[in-house]
Amino acid sequence: MLKAGVLGAGHLGKIHLKLLQQSEEYELIGFYDANDENAEKVSKEFGYKKYSNLDELIEAADVIDVVTPTLSHFEVAKKVITKGKHLFIEKPITSTFEEAEELIALAEKHEVKGQVGHVERFNPAFRAVVSRIENPMFIEAHRLAEFNPRGTDVPVVLDLMIHDIDAILSVVKSDVKSINASGVSVISETPDIANARIEFENGCVANLTASRISLKNMRKSRFFQRDAYISVDFLEKKCEVVKMKDAPKEPDDFAMILQNAEGVKKQIYFDNPDVTLNNAILDELETFAQAINNDTTPIVTLEQGAKALQVANQVIANFSN
Repeated sequence: MLKAGVLGAGHLGKIHLKLLQQSEEYELIGFYDANDENAEKVSKEFGYKKYSNLDELIEAADVIDVVTPTLSHFEVAKKVITKGKHLFIEKPITSTFEEAEELIALAEKHEVKGQVGHVERFNPAFRAVVSRIENPMFIEAHRLAEFNPRGTDVPVVLDLMIHDIDAILSVVKSDVKSINASGVSVISETPDIANARIEFENGCVANLTASRISLKNMRKSRFFQRDAYISVDFLEKKCEVVKMKDAPKEPDDFAMILQNAEGVKKQIYFDNPDVTLNNAILDELETFAQAINNDTTPIVTLEQGAKALQVANQVIANFSN
């Protein structure tokens, strides 16, 4: 079993601690949190070993799970990698793309593996349909959340939209051509609601909306491609696949038939896959352990995390244009 240490024992850090302790892939050795009062409280309440020094935690572990505010990601990740330890790091990978590039180069130099916590890749609804998303040409994503002060230290693009950016980049096999975006600050110092239109070199267009001041929660994406429409509800963990094929000459009475202006008839049918429910955070942590043990490529690489950050920062840069 891989010895895992957690850096950061806030809201998400406590979830990671609990899951790592449950996991059969890891041995949880303990955690470090810079806030002594919080560290003491978490240690007493849950019984996790508290390290008083970050270097001691890194030294004792095989894998460090970084669940700290984004501003600290680069420095601590750099320390983890240069000590030759594998790195799981929450999204966004770093504050800047240049920092992410440096981490990638260091990981290659020190021959360690890294994975970024883009957890929606492990959402059961997305996993159920991702193999059916083939060359989408129009994508629409809505990620709306009720207001929560936690996370408002960064723009909504880095807080919420980056999930959809990463998912979209994983299925669109083309480079980004152009980005148009707008963002509005309503209650925070940084934008609370944002919209981005991302156009890819192959002609695909993705329209993304993210808000953290919504009256209701929503996390839905829709993928349109030749002869198919695919819908993913990340919140409800449901998906829908609607396909079209040439209509038979003699369709049955219940067949749904469409006819275009040229007289071509298409039959609509549903091809919904089964959704196998899972714990997405546990899955992302355990597949990372398997990538280390089997010397395979992690599902969400540092490079992919860096690319999602780069596009997210380009969206933010477009707010003032």
